[in-house]
Amino acid sequence: MSGHRGEQDVDFHVRTEPTLGDLDHLDVRRPAEADGLPQVTVEPRRGPGSAAQPPMRRRRRGWLIPLLLLLLIGAATSLWLGQNRLRALLPRTEFNDVLGRAQQALQAGHLDGHDGTSARELFQAAIALEPDNDRARRGLQQVGQAELAQADAALQAGRLDQATQQAALARELLGGGRDIDRLDHAISVARVAKVKTVDLIDQAQQALAAGKLDGEQGAGTLYRRVLQAEPGNAVAAHGMDQVGDALAARARQALDANDLPTADASIEQLAALQPNNGALPALRAAQARAHKQDSGALSAALAQGLEALRAGRIAGPGSDTALAHFKAALALDPENPQARAGLGKVAQALTVQAHAALDAGDTAQAGSLLDQAAELAPQSADLAAARARLASLLARSARSAAAPSAPLASATVGTLSPQQAATVAQLVQRAQAATRRGDIMLPPGDCAYDLYRNALAIDGNNAAALQGMQALPAQVERLFNQALANRQLAQADAMLGNLAALSPGDAALPALSDRMATAWLDEADRQLARGDRIDAAQSLAHARKLAPNHPRVIDLTARLQDGP
Repeated sequence: MSGHRGEQDVDFHVRTEPTLGDLDHLDVRRPAEADGLPQVTVEPRRGPGSAAQPPMRRRRRGWLIPLLLLLLIGAATSLWLGQNRLRALLPRTEFNDVLGRAQQALQAGHLDGHDGTSARELFQAAIALEPDNDRARRGLQQVGQAELAQADAALQAGRLDQATQQAALARELLGGGRDIDRLDHAISVARVAKVKTVDLIDQAQQALAAGKLDGEQGAGTLYRRVLQAEPGNAVAAHGMDQVGDALAARARQALDANDLPTADASIEQLAALQPNNGALPALRAAQARAHKQDSGALSAALAQGLEALRAGRIAGPGSDTALAHFKAALALDPENPQARAGLGKVAQALTVQAHAALDAGDTAQAGSLLDQAAELAPQSADLAAARARLASLLARSARSAAAPSAPLASATVGTLSPQQAATVAQLVQRAQAATRRGDIMLPPGDCAYDLYRNALAIDGNNAAALQGMQALPAQVERLFNQALANRQLAQADAMLGNLAALSPGDAALPALSDRMATAWLDEADRQLARGDRIDAAQSLAHARKLAPNHPRVIDLTARLQDGP
């Protein structure tokens, strides 16, 4: 660098004014060539702080604001929905204490009260502190459910006032419902039954005072009905004890007097009503000794009766007839099935003899024989048919005597008026329908037996009526087998009784009686297994009547006396 400045040197002390240049020769179309300088691109001016950010970064930050808003909304929702949980995280000494004591009272069964310590009062106090707390509300519902359960238990125990009170509390806490409606209805039904129970107790006390111990209207049966409805009824239980003492005293008196039928009946009644009665073991022992003493005489009487039957000594004067021997056996044991069957055989034999007398035209002898048979087997089907035949012959004889010139054939009983013939046909049809229904001996007047007998009273020779009457025993046996197969023991027992009445000497009766006794013993076993001792004693009594010496009868009797 030279130390001298040339003409082109700039004087730094001289101020130079800026100028815009020659605007008239400015070529806006070719700016680069206008001044000879390189072209420079200038970005448009932007706001403060934005000039230094590239476009991509600005786009990335654009979604942050909506995201933040969503997070804020979610957090607020969670706080709202979980306020109870959050509240539980906060220290709540008073609320937690009340709730804890409420749960303890609920578990202890202290559901309601007026001293502030019951579960209901404490849960209500907790709700008062925090009305929206779910735990407190659920606890109050649990109290309502517990009240409902206790009300149901009180109803089953016969405490109707307590059941009513607790059912009302349950309804108040739970707001009603099907279970509470059901319980209220059951309480109403029980109150009606309780009124009937009071009446039964009054009737039982009157029967006991009159000495009427057995039978449907006896004190024992009435007290038992009360106890079945209300097992805890103290008045009925005490009354039953009085009935038991009276039956035991009656049985002892009968044993002392050697009146075995009365003793047996009283002991069986006592066993049916009170199988655990303390007097039963001694009474059974005395009963067995008394029967053992008479067993030899009984066996002898039965054997002699059968021998007299085979020898043709059916009835008549003297003590060596079949009728006399079987009556002697019944005097020793009135319920003895062999003795009863023997009397049935006697009735059959007398009926056969009556038919022989009718064949011979001896209506007087036939009538006498049939009267004797009727004393032994008044409902025998063979007897009814024989009586119809006798009536027909007597009517024929009466018409023959009234019109001796008329031929005998024209005076037969078959000559009926149209109205009588229609009546007989209708009676036979009704009897057949009753037989199909199983109405053999009942109801009176509308059973098969009565309808056939009425038809034969009009026309003793009516073939359909005679055939239907004589077929009744076989029909009864069929109904017996059907009922026994279906475990309808009461119906089977009734059919067995019908067969004994219709055909008392039927050879099938002993085997059928054994089957019936076994069925009653099986039923008693089932009843005893499920704790139904009263019905088990009744079933055992049925079996003992049919087969008193059956080994299972003795075993079940001992099990009933031993108690639960």
